[in-house]
Amino acid sequence: MKMFIAGEWVDRENKIEVLNPYDGSVVDTVPQATPEDIDATLGSAAKGAAIMRDLPAYDRFWILRKAADIMVERQEELGRTISLEEGKILGEGVFEASRSAITIETSAEEAKRLTGEVLPLDGAPGAHGKLGFTLRVPCGVVLAITPFNFPLNLVCHKVGPAIAAGNAVVVKPASDTPLSALKLVEILLEAGLPPLAISCITGSGRSVGEQLCRDERVRKISFTGSAEVGKRICEIAGLKKVTMELGSNSPLIVMDDADLSKVVDATVATGFANAGQVCISAQRVIAIDQIYSDLIDALRPHVEAISPGDQLGEGINMGPMVRENDAERVHEVITEAVSAGAKLVCGGERSRSVVTPTLLADVHPDMRVSRDELFGPAVGVTRAADIDEAIRLANDTRYGLSAGIFTQNIDSAMQFAKRVDSGNLQINWGPMWRADLMPYGGLKESGMGKEGPKYAIEEMTEMKTVVIH
Repeated sequence: MKMFIAGEWVDRENKIEVLNPYDGSVVDTVPQATPEDIDATLGSAAKGAAIMRDLPAYDRFWILRKAADIMVERQEELGRTISLEEGKILGEGVFEASRSAITIETSAEEAKRLTGEVLPLDGAPGAHGKLGFTLRVPCGVVLAITPFNFPLNLVCHKVGPAIAAGNAVVVKPASDTPLSALKLVEILLEAGLPPLAISCITGSGRSVGEQLCRDERVRKISFTGSAEVGKRICEIAGLKKVTMELGSNSPLIVMDDADLSKVVDATVATGFANAGQVCISAQRVIAIDQIYSDLIDALRPHVEAISPGDQLGEGINMGPMVRENDAERVHEVITEAVSAGAKLVCGGERSRSVVTPTLLADVHPDMRVSRDELFGPAVGVTRAADIDEAIRLANDTRYGLSAGIFTQNIDSAMQFAKRVDSGNLQINWGPMWRADLMPYGGLKESGMGKEGPKYAIEEMTEMKTVVIH
């Protein structure tokens, strides 16, 4: 596919191959953008921002509304593209495509709800007879840097609100998975979005992303990815608004009064979806002593029943990791944990980019499989004596994106909600759950700012205060 910059589809001699993660076959190619392409992109985006600022909210609503309808019509095609370039099974790809349409639809609805407030200036000394109110105005040029693991929906979570708020948006998709973002651009243009209002520029983060982040024409950066890259962006961005959706090693606390059948279902669903390549994937299960052994016994057959392989194959319910070197990394971390004393209950094998679903018991909190963000298909189980130790272990991390607990005790549930340092808290489900309209974001090194169309629009607008004397 070509990239879309400065209002037109362009190609370049240097290409990036988009590979099927399972067999390494070439799905398509995209251009490697040049520094001149970046400058042209930002120049056109600045013009696009002026166009979007004057475009009525109702028109922005209709463009996004029509785009959502087109996405529903092309759901199967979009889902297959997602699966081919990212590696998730086809059912997961189609589900992501359906969620993406809802994200754009919700953004459309929010375009009509940009409001300010009347200020009670009469309550301030010397302000009698003065009228104050606030206005929300678009930032201008929004830079959206998106990850590989949800190559369409996480693009929609940035592009939809940016357009709804009246901005121009420059998308820098992950180099492994740019095709879904480019197809979204095609749909938005078909829906009537002004061509200068959106760009999708392809290339590596180092060669393209850093130059985009440094440029003063960009007023707002919305990034989803690793904490290390997020820190780098904050270092070089200068005086810009930033939203950072970063990493995690999400905990799931299991109390002794939990329904183990529900715990098993949630652990499998939230620990191994998309081969564990989800920011809020259940990585650390913290189980109370009394049910620890029973939980391991209950989990094992269900984890063993997950069938990994070709994401488009019949009967396969977990695809490969996006890159073979990521599979090597995950396998190395699992092997290291076993060498340090963790028990390999099942899995732990690797064939090219496929890692078999892995369950580890007796995981010590200092092991890398617990300490770091694994981003792979392995769940480690750690013992805790009581709710206090479980919460301490849950908080013993630099991350804080999502956490879960299973308990029938309201006191335990409320202690969890109040004391666990996490932006998203799930009671009686695993940490991997998100409604696309809800506020979503992390604490600590899991980032800053919130997504979800309503909340992202607040991040992508600026406030003016007006006083009439």
